[in-house]
Amino acid sequence: MRKISTMKNRTLKSVTGGRVAVVTGGLVAAIALGSTAAMAAAPAHHEGATAPVASSAVQAVQKQAADQKAAAVKKAADAKAAAEAKKANEAKKAAEAKARVNGWVTPTTHYVLGAGYAQAGPHWIHKHSGQDFVVPSGSTVRAAHTGTVVTAGWGGAYGNNIVIKHGSHLYTQYGHLSKIEVHLGEKVTTGEEIGKSGSTGNSTGPHLHFEVRTTPYYGSSVEPLHFLKVHGVNA
Repeated sequence: MRKISTMKNRTLKSVTGGRVAVVTGGLVAAIALGSTAAMAAAPAHHEGATAPVASSAVQAVQKQAADQKAAAVKKAADAKAAAEAKKANEAKKAAEAKARVNGWVTPTTHYVLGAGYAQAGPHWIHKHSGQDFVVPSGSTVRAAHTGTVVTAGWGGAYGNNIVIKHGSHLYTQYGHLSKIEVHLGEKVTTGEEIGKSGSTGNSTGPHLHFEVRTTPYYGSSVEPLHFLKVHGVNA
């Protein structure tokens, strides 16, 4: 009788154990299935998170394109401004060059005024026919105005001298030169170097004798400093 009872008990325990195992297995399976379902659902959530990233990338590309366009526009504007500035500068230089060609200057620089026009003295048969600019020998002598050289050589009392024709009834003369740097018929422009100062001819020391004339010859001179002043030059 005890054996039978024992067998029943064992049978009940087996059945109960089996049920527990089944239940436990079911729970494990359920947990596993839940995990799988969660994992399956996860990609959908991940894909949703990708959208803002993609949007940021598009915005970055758009910003880069906008920046490049703005840079190109600025570069073009800068190039246009530079071209206009260059054109204006060239026009200014051309105008200044034209003004120099058409203008007048003193026949030398860094000078002290010496004997003046119509001054009397023992050094001249008549009154002084020009204006002396006292400068060291070898100083630059320049054309007072644009014109054509009509005399370039020895001039007696004037020593080495140059006469330039500037138009009808208008000439300038440069005397006592140590060196002549132009030739007969040469075209010269305002301020161009034509020779070097000296003390040749009837001279008591280094200086430049300057005359303004109505002809290329002695005896037709006019007051040179007044003439220069009328033409915008204060000597």
